[in-house]
Formats: sequence, structure tokens, C-alpha cells
Amino acid sequence: MIDETIRRVRDSYGHNRTIEGEYDASLSAACSNGVFVGAKVGDVCAFRGIPFAKPPVGPLRWKAPEPVEDDTVVREAYYNGKSPLQTLWQTELASYYPQGEDCLYLNVWKNLSDTSSDKPVMVFFHGGSYGWGGTADPMYDGKNLVSKHPDIILVTVAYRIGLMGFVDLSYFEGGEEFSDAPNLGILDQIEALRWIQKNIRAFGGNPDNVTIFGESAGGGSVSLLPIIPQAKGLFRRALAESGSVALTFSKQECYEFSRRLIEECKTKSMRVLMQLSEAELSALNRNLNEYNNFPQRDGKLIPFNPYMPYERGETTDVDLMIGTNAEEMNYWIGEIGGIVPYRISMTIKYENDMRLLTADDKKRVKHFMSAQNENNLWRMARFYDELMFRLPAINQAEAHSRNGGKAYMYYWTVPSALPLRKACHAVELAYVFGNLEETLYTGEVADEVLSDTIMQMWTNFARTGNPSVPDLEWQPYSAQHRETMLITRQPHMKNDVLSGRRKLLTPLLRHMINPSYATLDYNVPYVKKAVAGGLALTAGIAGLMVFAIKKLTDTKLN
Repeated sequence: MIDETIRRVRDSYGHNRTIEGEYDASLSAACSNGVFVGAKVGDVCAFRGIPFAKPPVGPLRWKAPEPVEDDTVVREAYYNGKSPLQTLWQTELASYYPQGEDCLYLNVWKNLSDTSSDKPVMVFFHGGSYGWGGTADPMYDGKNLVSKHPDIILVTVAYRIGLMGFVDLSYFEGGEEFSDAPNLGILDQIEALRWIQKNIRAFGGNPDNVTIFGESAGGGSVSLLPIIPQAKGLFRRALAESGSVALTFSKQECYEFSRRLIEECKTKSMRVLMQLSEAELSALNRNLNEYNNFPQRDGKLIPFNPYMPYERGETTDVDLMIGTNAEEMNYWIGEIGGIVPYRISMTIKYENDMRLLTADDKKRVKHFMSAQNENNLWRMARFYDELMFRLPAINQAEAHSRNGGKAYMYYWTVPSALPLRKACHAVELAYVFGNLEETLYTGEVADEVLSDTIMQMWTNFARTGNPSVPDLEWQPYSAQHRETMLITRQPHMKNDVLSGRRKLLTPLLRHMINPSYATLDYNVPYVKKAVAGGLALTAGIAGLMVFAIKKLTDTKLN
């Protein structure tokens, strides 16, 4: 099944050409940088591969995006732009689409049956650990959502990732000229939002009613954009799925990627890096795969404490909807190669992170672990569910609402059919887009009735800032009651979900623990015990541990 999908993604590639003669004006949109002619399927017209910035190539490599130049030429908009440079990964289907440095393109879907103007606009940023992904992934195709919600304009945006989008070049000679390099992907997203403000009326959209949404790294982006002054006024609402400001790195955590880049290139000269071919960059990215950075808390674009703007009330001009899944961490059972390497890598990660904690913090963790009626592996998984996903989301929503902003919280419990995955990371995506046949995360065709409800909630939030649906009021989140939409097969409201976990572990958020695996120390009790007990003496077990550690550093956050 996966091989068939990969072939489908590869075969969908094409090159948008200039149109010299006649074209169907009803399928066109006159934008500042040209007239784009889309392709109609049913009542929906898709405009694919529209450039929103100058190609970041040549002297613009590792530079902040520049606005695309004005133009009047007529072009096809039939095919996605190239995926950003990345390594191939089976759960990131866009990685199998042709790749290139010239990747700053977006797609727009509109329903032709609704000819009204000023339609709500939903702008999606994909996940992929800031090192994978792209708009060519069939999970993000907008046809079904826009078909069922004709008044919605949907946009999906590509941005630079990995080596090209999130690398600290300050350690290179001449690196001071590339000070934006640690956060280029976020700057790309801002440039896309500027293009949307300028051009979305050509598609019938309302630039004053833009909702940004995304999952995982996309959810992290959606959480960061409200705290960035350059993004102010570019959107009205933000909807973050399984992603928060916690999915960021310090400058120190970003250093390992830079060090490895110097080692691979055998140079510290930016002049040499700028002369590398695209093929050489692709090879470098492949070799550095496991060291990809998250956005850097640089104190320039992103504050050293990214929670602080929420705490100070600087985000209240934006309506916020945010949520997480009940068993986020179970997703990585598949990513890391199965339950045994998952157990090994989880324990190594956990023992590393425990070293960061004070004695009082460790007491909190011990209390949390003893309260979970599961084996030790699942206790650790639930610990990271809280610390890296749910509690950061709660912290954002609480601060936002306390300062007068409107916030809504959800907690997803509908499980995947894949073994052991439960309500794992990314399982909601097929429901959100109405792409029920995309079973990569669900393991089965998604339930259409629930998907219809989810799409109604998400689009209602985009329309009005209120995700309530008929017969189900979604109450805003408050620190007093902690109102949360529990998304089960029959969604319903519940106050203060898992309050015991929240009270115990919230103080640990100050440590900014995140999925940084590049600098893990394997000199931890678990490994020492395995060796001392002779468990690693056989070739089979030794090989398994090496495999698990390698998979740990190779793995990604969707």
C-alpha cells in the first residue's frame, strides 16, 4: 500500500508552463506576480505551485525570503512546486516528490459552486520535525475539505526545512551575513502570509479573516507566529495540533548540527558552502539527517522564553485553538523500528532528561510514574506526552485566556488501528482534511461521521472564532474550569482533563525539554546495567542496542 502511494506521489509531478494563448478565465486568479490557471475536479479548483517568494538560490541561499516580483504573465497552476531538500522517509510522502532548493510555493483550493467573496481563509503548515514534509503529501490535499465546505479557501504552504531552513551558521567564517539562517523556515511562512494578504482576494478569500493551522512542527509554527512581531496582522486565528512553543531549541542545542556540518564539509568557510551544488547539499542533508534543528530561541526572532509573550498578553489579538492527542509518543513505535528499539531508546532519552532535574523535580516525576497503572515503558511515554505536548499547550491556552484572549482546548482520544499506536501523534490528520482513505496514521479508513464533525469544528473556528457545532457547544478555555473538548467517537466537553498530571508536572516546563536526540549521552544507568548484566554480550542483543541507538538519533518528530 505504501509503495503504491509513493508511486502516486512521484507520478503527480509536472512543470507549470507559461500559457500563451486562450485559457479558461473562470479557473484563473489574477495575482500580483501573474495570472494563475488552476485545474478543476468536480466543483473544486486547485491552484498548485504558485510562487510566493523569490527562489532562495544563488546569492539568496540561506537568506531571508524576498518578495516575489510583480508580473502579468499567465501560467499554469497544475502541479505542486518541488519539495524542500530532505531525506526520504516513508511516513513523509512528500519526500518522494522531486526536491529542490527552489521550493517556496503554495497551493490554493476554492469551491466554484460558491461564488461569494470574502470567504474565510485557512492556511496550513505541514509537520515533519522541521526537517521533512511538503505540500505534495496526499494527506494535505484540500479537495475534500473544500468540497464539503464551499465557503472556505484552503492554502497549503511549503517552507525551507532541515539544512536549508534551520541551521546556525554563526560558527562559519562569514556567517554573520547569514544571521537569519536558524529560523528561515519561519520567515518563509511569514512571507507566504504576506503574499496571501496581498493576493487572496483574487481567489475570493478575505485577507481580514485568515486562520493559520498546522500539526506537529506545523503546530509549533502556528504557536510561534503569534509571538513574532513581523507576523502581526497577517492572520486572525491560530489552530495548533500537537505542537507548541516547546518545540524549539536553544542556541546550544543547535550547535551540534553546525559542528557536524563543519566536519562533513571539512571547512568553516561560508564561501565554500555557497559554492556547493544542489546535489552536494542534498548529500550533506542526508548525512546530517539525525541532527536537524528545531527553530532557535535566538532572542531575535524567537524569544529566549517563548512562553513569555503569551504570559504578557501580547497574543490576545489572535483567537487560539490548541490541542494534543492522548498517546502522542506511541507514534514513534513505527518510526524507530518496533517496540524493542522503542523501549531502549525511550529509556536512554528519559535517563538523560532526568539529569536536568532538581531533587524536587525528580520527586514529582517519581510520584507521576508511580500513579500510572502501566508498565515502565508506557509510564515514560505518558510522561513525554505531558511534558512535550499537552502541558505546553495548556500553558499557552491558560496564559492567553487569562490575559483576555479567546482560547479553545481539545484532547483527542480516538485511536489508530495500527498495533500499539492508540491515539498517537498525527492520527487526526485524515479526519481534519476529510481524506479518509489516507490510512498512514489511522491504519484504517477514517470514520466519515466523525470526520465531518471535526471538519465542521475546524472550519467553524476559521469562520467565526468559535468551533461549536449544532447540539455541541465548545466552551472557551479558562484557568478556573479548564474547559476541554474531549474528542472521542462522540465528542463532549470535560473540565480539567487529567488534572493530577497537570498539577504534578507543570513546574517542569521551565526546563524546555524537547525531542533533541543529537547530543544524548549513552553513559546512563540503563546501558551500564545492560552491559554489566551481560545482556549486550551476545551478538544479537548488542546489535539490537546499536540499532536502537542509531534509530533514536535518526528518528523525527512528524
